[in-house]
Formats: sequence, structure tokens, C-alpha cells
Amino acid sequence: MKELSRRGMIGGFVTGVAASLPILSASCAEGNKAEVSMPAAPPLKTYKNEDFYGADGKLDVAKAKQAYYEMMDHYRYPIPPKLKTDEFWTLDFGMGKFTELGMAGIFWINELEGDYFGHEIYLLPGQMIPEHKHVKTEKAGPKMEGWHVRHGWVYVYAEGEPTAGVEARIPPSHKECCKSKVETKLMPGEVATLAGAEQWHRMLAGPEGAIVSEYATFHDNDGLRFSHPDVKFP
Repeated sequence: MKELSRRGMIGGFVTGVAASLPILSASCAEGNKAEVSMPAAPPLKTYKNEDFYGADGKLDVAKAKQAYYEMMDHYRYPIPPKLKTDEFWTLDFGMGKFTELGMAGIFWINELEGDYFGHEIYLLPGQMIPEHKHVKTEKAGPKMEGWHVRHGWVYVYAEGEPTAGVEARIPPSHKECCKSKVETKLMPGEVATLAGAEQWHRMLAGPEGAIVSEYATFHDNDGLRFSHPDVKFP
């Protein structure tokens, strides 16, 4: 897995726009000194695992989604109507440990013809997507992925020589099965790609949670494999 450097496009764009704007007269510039104050963003909340489960022990999807909406509000992330529908999904992978293993997501697009996929990943603080890989199926080749952090930050993990200290950041559920131990920290605006086809990988949010855009080839659930035998993807 390799980390890609940030692009220098923003600075050039701003410079180009500034050069094309007319120069303001002194009186006009003087009249535009007033600053517009924005209300403070809501604080990022923290949760306990039991906050998301009812008496029957099942994940309360409505409560889980509300936690992600609150995180979006914290980051001033737009919440379009589509994120209020069933196309916005969340799950605990059948493990009952939502604050440890869980996520929310929406497939903006997933096209077999053309072989492209756009996905948004939402992780609460400390949540991990269980270790998995994507294998070739009858319909598609092994999925390849890249991740672009929008808000918060994440660790992404790949196969290879373990990063020093990585064992301390493997959740208890994965201590015995974890295969991806090469650790890369991604901050907002940074991008990483899957190291190779059918390689084990996972993603762990930092203490600020994370919103991550995924760019990939076609996603076929039939090709999804998890290293933990009890993990389920509906």
C-alpha cells in the first residue's frame, strides 16, 4: 500500500482566480471589511457500545445512523436526502461490538459495465472495518481500491512486514486472525491505494472518527472475504 502525495492544484487555482478579478476601489474594499461569523460546530460526541443495542441484543440501526449524522454535523458535512434513505446503511458485522467493529456507508455508484465504483465510508471514533479482501468472481475481477480522507483521519493496513508498535492497535477481536500489519496514517486530503489484488486490508478510525471517499473497481459482494470467521456482511 502506498501513500500518494497531496496535489498542488489548490494553490494554482486560487492564484488564477485572484489574477482574473478586478481590483476593488479603496471605498469598496473598505466596505467589505466586515467579517461573517459562523456558528460553532457541534462537538464530536463519544459513545458506549451499549448505546447502540436494544434489549434483544440487536443493533439499533436508527440510533447508529443518528450517531453518524451527529458526526457529519460536527464536520459540517452536507447531509443530502439520499443519506436519509435505506441506501445509507450501517452494520456491526454480526459481532455485537459496534464501537469496535462497525461502519456506515453509501454506494454512490457501482457499475459492472465500465468497472467503476464510488463509495463513502463513515467511521465513528475508534471504529474499524474488519480485515477483508476482494477475490475474483464470475462477474468481475478482484476489486482494487483507493481511499481519500475527507474529515478526521484513519490508519489503513496492508500485508507485509509489521510496522513497529502495530500490535497495540489491533482490536481484541482480531488479535488471532489479523494478517494486515503494515500501517499507514492518512490525514485529511491524503490518499492511499490497495497494495495489490486480493490482499488483506482493513481501516481504523482515529479518535476524531472519519469520513473517507473510496474510488474503486466494481464491487461484487460475492468476492468479499473476511479473516475473522464470525464476521458477517449482509
